[in-house]
Amino acid sequence: MIDIKQAQAEDLDALFEMMREIADYHDQLPYLKTDKAELLSAGFNHNPDFGAIMATYDDAPTGYITYTLNYSIWQGKRFMNIDDVFVKAGFRGKKIGEAMMLHIKGLCRDMNIDRVKWEVEEDNTPAIRFYKRLGATVTIKGVCHWDLSSLR
Repeated sequence: MIDIKQAQAEDLDALFEMMREIADYHDQLPYLKTDKAELLSAGFNHNPDFGAIMATYDDAPTGYITYTLNYSIWQGKRFMNIDDVFVKAGFRGKKIGEAMMLHIKGLCRDMNIDRVKWEVEEDNTPAIRFYKRLGATVTIKGVCHWDLSSLR
């Protein structure tokens, strides 16, 4: 049975383990710079910098979505930005990702947010198919970023 809930501090070990799994899956483990202490401080306080939902399947942690709330100048309102969507390999195909995305949809509705944005790698065709099946529009666009710590 699938259960989706807002992640709590006691879920931090499972959340961080899955974050390492997704980073490893995408060959990006060296870029995962955060640690459990930082996540605890940033996400599980009275004014969190991010939110996370956790999925369990038969009481085993199986997936998560992390997100932040942002503001769109052009839209004139807040939107949700999803950082990670992850389901453990042995649990894919059991509708866990769909259940988590639908939970996010309900969470946004409760917060009066009507736009959710996230990124997907161009070559991740299974994920793109999944997102399109849920009704998402996929726009291929360049993503720019500065790592200001390396510009000193």
